[in-house]
Amino acid sequence: MRAVLQRVTEASCKVDGNITGHIEQGFLVLLGIEDADTDEDLEWLAQKIANMRVFSDENGLMNKALADIDGNILLISQFTLFASTKKGNRPGFTRAARPDKAIPLYEATISRLSALLNKEVACGVFGADMKISLVNDGPTTIIIDTKNKE
Repeated sequence: MRAVLQRVTEASCKVDGNITGHIEQGFLVLLGIEDADTDEDLEWLAQKIANMRVFSDENGLMNKALADIDGNILLISQFTLFASTKKGNRPGFTRAARPDKAIPLYEATISRLSALLNKEVACGVFGADMKISLVNDGPTTIIIDTKNKE
């Protein structure tokens, strides 16, 4: 699994003009799922996201996690995070998991993050043409890949 975390002051997702998810301060998380991903990857990634300390403390240092600031998550599925650009100018997406594998892992990620934060996780719509709006805070952007745990 690959995630791009963007620290935001607000973010939202629209599908067909309707807002499917909106948050104030927290993380916009773009999530890519590949065929090799497992429940172990999901658990490791969810823990990383929930405990990532990139929010400012009283001294302006990045020492606080989502729970410390009562932050939220907007989770967006994004298979293009596994684009292969080695040949030509048209990316290939063969590493991205097909929906029959990706949807259950995406939904399980929503559930796990919700349990870890003890609150609802806002979402996009898997496979939809989504319009994402955000106000990036910092900017602070972190890339996490479960295949690079060490």
